[in-house]
Amino acid sequence: MTREGAHRRTVVIAPLAPAQAEDVVALAGKVWRAHYPGIIPLRQIEYMLAQRYRPAAIRRDLLREDAWWDVLTEGDVPIAFANYVLTGVRGEMKLDKLYVDPARQRTGLGGCLLAHVAEAARRRGCTRLMLAVNKRNGKAIAAYRKHGFAIEAAVVKAIGKGFVMDDYVMVRNV
Repeated sequence: MTREGAHRRTVVIAPLAPAQAEDVVALAGKVWRAHYPGIIPLRQIEYMLAQRYRPAAIRRDLLREDAWWDVLTEGDVPIAFANYVLTGVRGEMKLDKLYVDPARQRTGLGGCLLAHVAEAARRRGCTRLMLAVNKRNGKAIAAYRKHGFAIEAAVVKAIGKGFVMDDYVMVRNV
């Protein structure tokens, strides 16, 4: 999928190639370290990055039949990515990760990726897209609301080392 940006730049959304795993790890670190201080402790940021963003783990994930990673690039530069999975609940897909380079946020790229994931969900027979977002992540909650998501539940999940994810589950129809 390609999209012409407001500045006449072309962006492309394509499946993540195994060779791009390191690029996603670097971009995730950049986004998390810019966005999450003040929302979660710095120690938790580093713990979660180490837990979720290892090139080998991403490459293994690319082999799954129920999970997808897509990268949004401008030229050859990855500037955003999304990861989504079938939940095992009939007709439901989970948007597990969606991150945009901090310098490119609020330019429509996140919405472009959301639309892409919603279309991927429809193609796979899903009618519902869900996600989890930190309760203190007001910017992301507002963005998801703008794109039709509503809060369905609040959950707290232990993730190890004494850390928890204190999230809202948000959903929308696709």
